[in-house]
Amino acid sequence: MSGQSYPKAFTGRHMTAILVAFFAVVITVNFTMARLASSTFGGTVVDNSYVASQHYNEWLARAAAQERLGWERSVALDAERHVRLVVRQRDAVLTGLAVKATLSHPLGRVEPRALHFVPAADGSLRTTEAVPAGRWRLDLSIRRGADEARYRDALK
Repeated sequence: MSGQSYPKAFTGRHMTAILVAFFAVVITVNFTMARLASSTFGGTVVDNSYVASQHYNEWLARAAAQERLGWERSVALDAERHVRLVVRQRDAVLTGLAVKATLSHPLGRVEPRALHFVPAADGSLRTTEAVPAGRWRLDLSIRRGADEARYRDALK
């Protein structure tokens, strides 16, 4: 039996090393994911969920009224990065619209700012200022007489 080698025995030190390495990986992944999540979250969806729930039926009624208007919008960036907005009802372009628009970063990294629209020659509405490069969220409130519609669009 002198030429035979035996494997090393599995000791408490081996088990301790395995457990320490396992938990080190788990803790590192958890801290990394928590840091990434907190650095990309732009804030709360609603400040008080109970108060928001009290308005839920009102919001549903407003959404149904907006749907009944039959308005369809088209939002795009032109070559100079100005927002072009066209609102149609059936096949006709709507005119006489009052538009309020807010441009904000989807992660809240930049302060929201108001955009101003002016009529363009082709019947569309065009912003007076260009949109900076990057991802943006455009919140629109469009009024025509007593009718109002609200939309949210992503711009790239």
